[in-house]
Amino acid sequence: EHGIEVDTAEFDACMNRQKTQARASGKFKMSSNIDYMGCDTNFVGYHNTSVEAKVVALYYDKLPVNQLSAGQSGVIILDKTVFYAESGGQSGDVGILQIDGGATLLANVSDTQKIRAQVIGHIALIESGCIKVGDNVTATFDAHKRISCARNHSVTHLLHKSLHEVIGIHAVQKGSSVTPEYTRFDFAHDKALSRVEIEEIERIVNHVIMQNYEVSINSMAYGEAIKFGAMALFGEKYAEEVRVVQMGEFSTELCGGTHVGQTGDIGFFSIISESGIANGVRRIEAITGEASIHRMQQNMAILDKARDQLKAQSNDIINIKIDTLYQDIKLLNKEMNELKSNLASSQADNLLSEVKILNNGVKLLVLQLDNLDMKAMQELTNKFKDKLVDNAVVVLGGISANKVNLVVGVTNSLTKQYKAGDLVSKLAAMCDGKGGGRPELAQAGGSNIAQLPSALAQVASWVN
Repeated sequence: EHGIEVDTAEFDACMNRQKTQARASGKFKMSSNIDYMGCDTNFVGYHNTSVEAKVVALYYDKLPVNQLSAGQSGVIILDKTVFYAESGGQSGDVGILQIDGGATLLANVSDTQKIRAQVIGHIALIESGCIKVGDNVTATFDAHKRISCARNHSVTHLLHKSLHEVIGIHAVQKGSSVTPEYTRFDFAHDKALSRVEIEEIERIVNHVIMQNYEVSINSMAYGEAIKFGAMALFGEKYAEEVRVVQMGEFSTELCGGTHVGQTGDIGFFSIISESGIANGVRRIEAITGEASIHRMQQNMAILDKARDQLKAQSNDIINIKIDTLYQDIKLLNKEMNELKSNLASSQADNLLSEVKILNNGVKLLVLQLDNLDMKAMQELTNKFKDKLVDNAVVVLGGISANKVNLVVGVTNSLTKQYKAGDLVSKLAAMCDGKGGGRPELAQAGGSNIAQLPSALAQVASWVN
């Protein structure tokens, strides 16, 4: 489960080069085989935002170096850090490294990865001067992105439990990705969630958020944690001592990630999508905090605009106005098609002047009549057949709603020699479409409107 690389907006104007740094950091993952045999990194980032640390190793293009200079990107390993390394689905921290007691910017950290289980690598772009092994630096993570990540991580615990309550305890976690922007949660389930189920999950999670439960985190032995009621993920490897994250009486899980102090800190929870990603596995994408509020404001702006355009008295009756408008459009389209059909029928006698008698005696009528729907074209084809009585082939083509409509009719006296379905299939193939029907009447559609005149021009040679 890899976290998603994210764009950084503003962090004291030092994070503007995020995209460049992200590309540079992409090659540094735990699988990069960086040959580091030094001491472990002391992670102190659960309760601190900044720490004084010593540089114990530097890497450029996976190779150990004694220093990195301005403009170079590499991996920096410190003896201790506040930066959380990507794990458990949560993306790594971003931030800055400074010198001179924090007075001078040295490097921008675009990602944080584990080099080994207890060794943390900071993927960074050197902004000024150079950094050497043995240097002392001040390491500070981006607090805004950390708290956004914490909101999205904490809410996955609430989402997991609410899924159990709404659709059943079989909905176990199958994967996750937590970033400052959103959370992605994969779970076991064999069908799409209904609108009612999604709304109930949102209701439960937001109810727990509003209860503002304390988020307590305690370290204990794995066996003790399981007896305590903590939920462990199947297939996940846990150390002998684990962190138990409890949110009131609602949720208790084993987790090493960063979390909010109270459920109320999550702010507001919204599900933005639900989809299937594999057989028996569904995916929910959701947002919290500022992102959720921003989305709600955008949706309200859309509703307000629709209210004004529909001249509705309030947003509550927009759906009624839309239903009425839809029915009016449906009725108008029906009336318009009937008028077009009647107009074409009234001109049927005039159009019969286009009939050609082929060398084999077949009466052939080929017309392009645009802006008629398929039903009107079928009715008109049958009227032409009735007027021509027998030994006739009628081919109508037209463009309607930016697509090709084709109808072929063959009088009963000729259906042994000509099949309407065969002819309409030839025409449809030239127009990038397909169709079929009975020997005496067949229809087809196509997407290549430019080819319609050429296709109709070949009908006479085919029939001959």
